[in-house]
Amino acid sequence: MRKKLRVAAYAVCVRDDHLLMARWTGGGGPPLWALPGGGLEHGEDPYDAVRREVEEETGYLMDVTALLGVGAARRITRRRFGRAVDGHTVRVLYEGLITGGALRDEVGGSTDRAAWHPLAEVPALERSDAVDIALALWRERPASGRNG
Repeated sequence: MRKKLRVAAYAVCVRDDHLLMARWTGGGGPPLWALPGGGLEHGEDPYDAVRREVEEETGYLMDVTALLGVGAARRITRRRFGRAVDGHTVRVLYEGLITGGALRDEVGGSTDRAAWHPLAEVPALERSDAVDIALALWRERPASGRNG
């Protein structure tokens, strides 16, 4: 079985009780709302990656205000011709403050929409499981950087 490691950085940006989200279309299934962010380029620092990804996916400039935590997820998926891939994702989760730019949708990327969603309505959205993990870290601020 092929093994694949992906390191990614994501931002929790909350303003006026609204969460900044990007709608991810890169999974081959139905679109899911997710945190803005994504995979690191070779040699890139996660801090720089999350700022780059937020700008690419939402049009906003962002300052990192806190490291919320680091988590991992593992999932076996089937690729073309039924080949199994053992995927391991390491997620670096940051809190971010929007400092400039203007909201816009990404063109030609892995997301197709960017929007602010009321925090109270996030549980009703079709969303990535990473959203709930990151919001728990943002609310609880565990010293370990890990919830659960």
